[in-house]
Amino acid sequence: MESRRPATEAEARALASSVRLRILRLCLDQALTNKEIAGRLDANPATTLHHVRKLVATGFLAAEPSRPGPRGSTEIPYRATGKSWEVNVRDSGVTGGGAAMVDAFLQEVRLAGVERGEYMRLGLRLTAEGHAELFRRLQELLDDFRYRSQGDGEAYSLFVALHHDVTRES
Repeated sequence: MESRRPATEAEARALASSVRLRILRLCLDQALTNKEIAGRLDANPATTLHHVRKLVATGFLAAEPSRPGPRGSTEIPYRATGKSWEVNVRDSGVTGGGAAMVDAFLQEVRLAGVERGEYMRLGLRLTAEGHAELFRRLQELLDDFRYRSQGDGEAYSLFVALHHDVTRES
């Protein structure tokens, strides 16, 4: 299992936005320009540029060499660096990271079509040791699949949530 280092405050703030998380996902497999990102998000390019700049400044997006654009312009494509998988924002003191992940997940699932997803729910009772083992094993599994991602395969996203079930607390 990889060890994730604690996120800096700036990194945690950068990841506390569902828009920025969606930008990272869009730029995971291919470099996109700000205009292309805005088009895929159905957003204003000036708004997405603000988010792109924050992601570049924190190292989550990297600018690739510029390329010619329409009518003699120059475009800069951006690609996700994978750094977001390497940091742990939980203990950063910045709030909103969890909500941003859930919001990004819900937006992406709705775009794909809720019925096209595969979903599982499981109620558990775990000791602290059992919780730690489950979390560690999930991280190991996700790390394994991250590194054997196949470039020519179909694109999937995975969202895993382990949360307290307050409806079952006594």
